[in-house]
Amino acid sequence: MSKGLEYFKQVYDEVPGWVQKMHDYSPVVLDHYTAIRGEIMQDGSLTRKEKDVLIATMNAARLYPRSMLYHTKGAIDFGSTIPEIVEYFLVAYLYGGNEALKVSLEALAYALELKGVQVAQPAKDPKTVEELFDTMITWLGNEDTTFLKESLSVIQGGDETKIEEKLMSNGQVSTRLKHLSMVGNYTTQLRGAEAAAWMEKARKAGASEADLADVGYICILTAGIPSWFELSDSLKITER
Repeated sequence: MSKGLEYFKQVYDEVPGWVQKMHDYSPVVLDHYTAIRGEIMQDGSLTRKEKDVLIATMNAARLYPRSMLYHTKGAIDFGSTIPEIVEYFLVAYLYGGNEALKVSLEALAYALELKGVQVAQPAKDPKTVEELFDTMITWLGNEDTTFLKESLSVIQGGDETKIEEKLMSNGQVSTRLKHLSMVGNYTTQLRGAEAAAWMEKARKAGASEADLADVGYICILTAGIPSWFELSDSLKITER
């Protein structure tokens, strides 16, 4: 088995079809892709755990469950807790509303399954924010749902400023990481001007330029090199 195929078998427990086909058509392309992925996903300014969960929730925000689920497994494998993952999903909700949260339910069910918990799907498809939150709270069982319940109460109040303040505040996940998550949400959608505004907010929340660069790198993996163009425009030049 080639190094590329071995790498992805270790990551996903099996060789995904898209990896096998990349290898079949060009082993050299797979080797190059594997090399850049392996380099980007190492611990850096952001940890491997943080990188996987950030990619998972970026894909929830852009309504792309396929990549979301791959990286949900990585997030669990590298130590993310269920309450942490849920808080990241609330950042996806802040970006994409109910549809993003609905997609997130797929990842939450999968994450719980990886933890050995089988969830019961609701009798009817949850659509309202109350139904979506109630589903998450039910699925979490004995896990800490304080932040979820507080967030729903603020959302129901309808004040957008207070909603953003609550969802981006420190909880199981730091406000720094939540701001980096939002930077990624805009970057993967190639919304560079809005990403730049969130990059400034992230800096104020304690994010470094190296943190922001790591977000740009993981965006490359899930949304391609144009995402780096968008984020890099607002990175500060570092002295060497």
